[in-house]
Amino acid sequence: MVVIYGIKEHLNPIKADLSDVIQQSMTQALGLPEDKRAHRFIPLDKSDFYYPSGRSDAYTVIEVNMMEGRQVDTKKALIKALFSHIEAQLGISPVDIEITIKEQPAHCWGFRGMTGDEVADLKYKVNV
Repeated sequence: MVVIYGIKEHLNPIKADLSDVIQQSMTQALGLPEDKRAHRFIPLDKSDFYYPSGRSDAYTVIEVNMMEGRQVDTKKALIKALFSHIEAQLGISPVDIEITIKEQPAHCWGFRGMTGDEVADLKYKVNV
C-alpha cells in the first residue's frame, strides 16, 4: 500500500497521473502487476502540511508499505525509479519528493481473510 501526502491544490490535479507513475515504478522495480495498485491520497491544507525549507508547495511525501523480503538494491531501485519517473512525467523536482519504505513481516499483513504469511497465490514475488 502506498500513501501519498501533499498540499491539496497541488496534489489533487495530479492524483491519477501520479498513481500511474507510482505503479509504473513499482512494476519496474518490484515486478508488481498493474492490478496490484493500492494507493491512498491524503490531500492537506497548506496550514496542515509543514515541510523543510528549500522545498516548494509541490513537496510530496510518498510512504511505501510492503511486506519485508526485498533486497536493499531492489528497494533502492524503487526509490530511484520514483524520483526519475515523477520528475520526467510530472515535472516535480526530486528535492520536492520524500520517499519512505516501511516494511513489516508478512504475518503483520492481513488481506483476503488471512495473514500475509498464509498467502500462497500472490502473482508477484516478495523476495526480489
